[in-house]
Amino acid sequence: MNIAELLNTSALRRPSHPALVTKEQALTFDELNALVDRLARGLERSGLQPGDVCVLMMPNSVEWVLCYYALAKLGAVVVPVNFLYRVGELGHIFRDSGAKAFIGHAAHLEQAARVLGDMPQIGLRIAHGGEAPGFKPLSAILAEPGPFATHPAADDDPWAIIYTSGTTGLAKGAMLTHANLVSNARTLATMRHNEDHYVILGVLPLFHIYGQTSSLNTSVCLGITLRLWEHFQAEEIMAALEEEEAAVFIGVPTMYNRLAELGAQNPPKRFPLKYCISGGASLPVEILRRFEEIFRVTIYEGYGLTECSPVCVENPFGKPTKPGSIGRPITGFEARLVDEEDQDVAPGEVGELIVRGPGVMKGYLNQPLATAQALKDGWLHTGDLARMDQDGYIYIVDRKKDMIIRGGYNVYPREIEEILYQHPAVLEVAVVGVPHPDLGEEVCAVVVPRDDQGVTPEELRAFVKERVAPYKYPRLVRLVEELPKTTTGKVLKRAISRERGD
Repeated sequence: MNIAELLNTSALRRPSHPALVTKEQALTFDELNALVDRLARGLERSGLQPGDVCVLMMPNSVEWVLCYYALAKLGAVVVPVNFLYRVGELGHIFRDSGAKAFIGHAAHLEQAARVLGDMPQIGLRIAHGGEAPGFKPLSAILAEPGPFATHPAADDDPWAIIYTSGTTGLAKGAMLTHANLVSNARTLATMRHNEDHYVILGVLPLFHIYGQTSSLNTSVCLGITLRLWEHFQAEEIMAALEEEEAAVFIGVPTMYNRLAELGAQNPPKRFPLKYCISGGASLPVEILRRFEEIFRVTIYEGYGLTECSPVCVENPFGKPTKPGSIGRPITGFEARLVDEEDQDVAPGEVGELIVRGPGVMKGYLNQPLATAQALKDGWLHTGDLARMDQDGYIYIVDRKKDMIIRGGYNVYPREIEEILYQHPAVLEVAVVGVPHPDLGEEVCAVVVPRDDQGVTPEELRAFVKERVAPYKYPRLVRLVEELPKTTTGKVLKRAISRERGD
């Protein structure tokens, strides 16, 4: 089934219901579908064919959504790319993906144009948002109104190639099929209680699989409104909560932290949030509790990977959540915790989390060895270390590669971070390992303190020392103004480790 059928179905079922709302405009499902049909026909007339790969490089916008579903209807393959990427990142993705077309935003073309100059194979170049020499205006691609026959994609046909962050080298393109993404959207749509008047607050970047599935595809599947922002601003979300009657917020821990900080300073007057979903990184328990208390809503923490389309584990909706846990496998998925030989570990012990289910990718593009290493007998090896309690709830301990080995002892940064978040002066924290001539690695805590509370490294060090085994507490504590993050709000621990050459 082609993923664009989700839009076709909702346009028939709820034609006049608002589908997409931004600061500038609002489109009903019927209007959105009609524009997608016009663009699909225009792309076809411009020479794009089923199976052709197209890079999509724009901020969140109505046009991003139009391009996404138009490419799907045409049967093309989309490569959503962060519009902030630079030449080195773009060059690899453009070449590796075999792209034949490019759609971007005029305000973010400088880096892409430099790469495209050496790539005549990318013949169709389209820009939105202003004049761009060498690029066709997106508005000029729109054809006349009229239905467009959706390409009859097979379930196994690749639809999106999503490049991972490349923590082990060059980014790898995870090939996600129409069936992968349709399955994940439908599962998320049915496993949580949603009503027709709910509005999803869309602050996640759509070039990231989390935003694509949890915000866009799920809202289209449900036939409910997606209120879309170009990027997250805590003040704007607080204002939106004063306007909406029934809202759903889907975000990452950094967003919850900032909203909680703002809500503590200016308590909300209304409480329209029906539920919240957190993913993208582990949500510190203190942030979860503070947010839930201020906004009077439950956060359901979940877990996913690009390679899973992305959601595969989540706290069961409508049931008591377990703070600190990512929950249990969602419908259709299985999860195990295994040792280095892929043997199941005993209950309560730490092992690598491996998952199997309908959202698991087809494989990495042009990477047979990496695919074989990640997918073994249908099980995706996540690289995350976790433990499972007696009820089957999973708790992420840390990334397999983030684990610190100090003098032969394993130290899990997540444990130390959770403790530091309990200190009232700590706003944000990341714990990393730094080289040590004798111990191999030393534990280092990089802390963003709250402005209104003076705190010293010595005080924070002592705070942790009182609460953990002697080998675990951070001997090195650094106070900084901010932590380096990705555009989705995930802390870049590799960048911190490089900076901490001590």
